[in-house]
Amino acid sequence: MATMAGTEAERFDAFRASFSGRVLRPGDDTYEDARRVHNGLIDRRPALIARCQNAADVADAVRYARSAGLEICVRGGGHNVAGSAVIDDALMIDLSPMRGIYVDRAARTVRAQGGVIWRELNREAAVHGLAVTGGAVSTTGIAGYTLGGGLGWLMAKHGLAADNLLGVELVTADGDVLDVTEQSNPDLFWALRGGGGNFGIAASFEYRLHPLQMVTGGLIAHPVDAAGDLLRFYRDAVASSSDDLTVFAVLGHAPDGSGMKLAGLVVFHAGTPEEAERELAPFRRWGSPLMVEVGPMPYPVMNTLLDAGYPTGSLNYWLSSFTSGLPDGLIDIAVERFATVPSPMSAILIEQFHGAVCRVGVTETAVPHREEGWNLLLPSVWMDPADTDANVAWTRETHAALTPHLTDRRWLNYLTDDQGAAALRGAYGPNYERLVEVKRKVDPENVFRHNQNIAP
Repeated sequence: MATMAGTEAERFDAFRASFSGRVLRPGDDTYEDARRVHNGLIDRRPALIARCQNAADVADAVRYARSAGLEICVRGGGHNVAGSAVIDDALMIDLSPMRGIYVDRAARTVRAQGGVIWRELNREAAVHGLAVTGGAVSTTGIAGYTLGGGLGWLMAKHGLAADNLLGVELVTADGDVLDVTEQSNPDLFWALRGGGGNFGIAASFEYRLHPLQMVTGGLIAHPVDAAGDLLRFYRDAVASSSDDLTVFAVLGHAPDGSGMKLAGLVVFHAGTPEEAERELAPFRRWGSPLMVEVGPMPYPVMNTLLDAGYPTGSLNYWLSSFTSGLPDGLIDIAVERFATVPSPMSAILIEQFHGAVCRVGVTETAVPHREEGWNLLLPSVWMDPADTDANVAWTRETHAALTPHLTDRRWLNYLTDDQGAAALRGAYGPNYERLVEVKRKVDPENVFRHNQNIAP
């Protein structure tokens, strides 16, 4: 890699002079806002923040960081529960100003820059009557979400976001800009579909889109006393779901801020209103619900229904694992543990995997999680830093209590940095060794290591 000549100050001045965006240092007027991500638990101070406008800025920032001996961290949309987007004393390459989106309606594709969040991409695609699997929380960034696989409401119908990826404009550890596709670089393209941020910085993504405008969705809430029976009903009722239907089960709290515990189902149907009514009827009829707010809505609206539970700046600590089914033992433990949850914002969420996402081979992409079943997520959320120890302890103790009913498989984007090598292997599964081979080729010095790291 070529380095810049001259003194460190001269190199920095040259870098900043050619940069299209802003280069921030501690003390600059917008530095404090720029260093923060969605998760308020993360409080770190990079040496520099390069707020990029385009792929050329990203490439220049990579080259400058390496010439200056600075570690690199990468901020996309900024959801980043694990917090690896922000590292003390590093150069943070900030893609969040890069929000360009272009939809090709005739080709049914969309090109979006790496700072785009799902709310923005969903809205732009919907103008053209099109959609792709996006985040169930609309403030999630497309970059980390897609590179980690990308589960969402459309995964049973059209697969993961990574399954719909057509190309990535990738900045490498040498500051080169590559157009990575199945045709141009099949091994690297394979690795980008589920291998996280290990292989470079994704300046933009191209996705396949699908015709979709209106869907049927919403929330069915029951008293928490019905939680055990509801989860047993849910387990059996989704066994015959069509690809159009996805149902997540949740032990959570009333959205009105009262803190009242509820047991609920979040339902989604991508078919016609008549098909939705038929498939959703058993869920509507079961038990004595406190609330049934289910009806037709634009697909982008569906992706906002959970947003209020994850406000920017809230403190987050998440653990998850795929389950070995939903036996009565798991259900009983989940109900028992939820009764002790310390935060009125935390939940136990059970995410259904079936349909198209499970018809992709385990080794076809870097995402190995292709079995029908469930992922169990403990998204602990709270607002007061004084409550951190209690919330982290509850999350860890609940995951440990459920462990007899969990597998070693983990969803990459739910991993936190303290879960160790076994959890990392569980995220990459049998694809780990091939991912190591790709890493050795494209980033042998492990420049991109502040992530769920695959060491070369």
